[in-house]
Amino acid sequence: MKILIDNGHGINTPGKCSPDGKLKEWAYTRFLAEGIIESLKAKGYDAERIVHEDIDISLGERCRRVNGFCNKLGKDNVLLVSVHCNAAGNGQWMTARGWSAYTTPGHTKSDILAESLYTAAAKIINGQHFRTDRSDGDSDIEERFYILKNTNCAAVLTENLFQDNKEDVSFLLSDLGKSAIIELHVEGIINYIKKL
Repeated sequence: MKILIDNGHGINTPGKCSPDGKLKEWAYTRFLAEGIIESLKAKGYDAERIVHEDIDISLGERCRRVNGFCNKLGKDNVLLVSVHCNAAGNGQWMTARGWSAYTTPGHTKSDILAESLYTAAAKIINGQHFRTDRSDGDSDIEERFYILKNTNCAAVLTENLFQDNKEDVSFLLSDLGKSAIIELHVEGIINYIKKL
């Protein structure tokens, strides 16, 4: 199984940081992506980032890169996790909190991957807030995000707490928070693969 990790946004993307500037999403998600990949590789899994550049890469190009692997290896032999931090406002501290995972509408392998990530998150970052939509029987929130609907493999976008919530940012920037967010992705991905 080829595991692809997409790190959100780029150094040139406006905003996308905590109000105090301490957490910059482009840098933080690249740190997470590298940690996830290093841990997966250490456990014998084939994982890599689809964006190695620091600047933002278009969603179309990100999808093209993912689908290149799908075409070469077969879509059932590839999975994608796009790693982000959420935001509720526009540059000021807000009260919204929580970890969440998104898939496209309908029941697909992406839902199974998302549920595996939620299970790992509930175990590893227990005590944090979670955002879910159980209206269709599972936890993931369904949206038609471009990178999810235009890639051919199982694909999930994770929002790793809120970069404009003081409590969430404090946790994200702590050593415990960094390692926990990485660990939940690694465990969720591995448990998904084991179910196949």
